[in-house]
Amino acid sequence: MAFGMQEILLILVVLVVLFGVGKLPQIGEGMGKAIRNFKKSVKDVEDITDLTPEVTEDTETVKVADAPKSSKKTTTSKSKKSTSK
Repeated sequence: MAFGMQEILLILVVLVVLFGVGKLPQIGEGMGKAIRNFKKSVKDVEDITDLTPEVTEDTETVKVADAPKSSKKTTTSKSKKSTSK
């Protein structure tokens, strides 16, 4: 679905009426910064979650990038209470 010249002009007229001529450059600048930040964050996430398998020469096993390890230790120990009569 492509926009024709009439549709684009109508959209621009509506934007000028709603926001005014002075506000349009600020809106455009904000949209540009938002798109730039979004692209940067997507690239950063792709770099962090690189799951390319690495093959070691010694053991010929495939190693996937290590996930961050949790510092919490989970222990499940059952304590028995002694009952004395």
